[in-house]
Amino acid sequence: MIKSTLRKAKHYLGNLLRFIQVKTYKMQGVSIGKNTMISRGAKIDTHRGKVIIGDNCLITHGVVILSHDGASRMIDINDFGNGEVNIGNNVFIGVNSVILKGTTIGDNSVIGAGSVVNCDIPKNSVAVGNPVKIIKTLEGPFPILNDHKTH
Repeated sequence: MIKSTLRKAKHYLGNLLRFIQVKTYKMQGVSIGKNTMISRGAKIDTHRGKVIIGDNCLITHGVVILSHDGASRMIDINDFGNGEVNIGNNVFIGVNSVILKGTTIGDNSVIGAGSVVNCDIPKNSVAVGNPVKIIKTLEGPFPILNDHKTH
């Protein structure tokens, strides 16, 4: 009985912390769609840029989303490193992936664990690796990610 109560308390505390995290990201200018879950271990850096995340996405532990690149100016004096990241609807981003500035991930796509996304990913794609490569195109119908309905 005590274990069950502690498990529930931990679950509710985790949800509260995730809620605070999402509100903080929104205050920093991140656009986050409905029913999107961002792990407490993920990081979204909008120091100089913009991040847009669609509805029904799952962003797992260790994911880093960067809307800027501090080294850009070393390569091109006219590049101040500002950028934008667009993540479509119903996108799954696997553990420890890195999403770099200037990229778009299309709707209903899956990014494999440990991937480095340095280019646009078309909708309905599975992409993995460093650098990321598209390995499969998905066909619908697509289930809604983060759907809490019991079946």
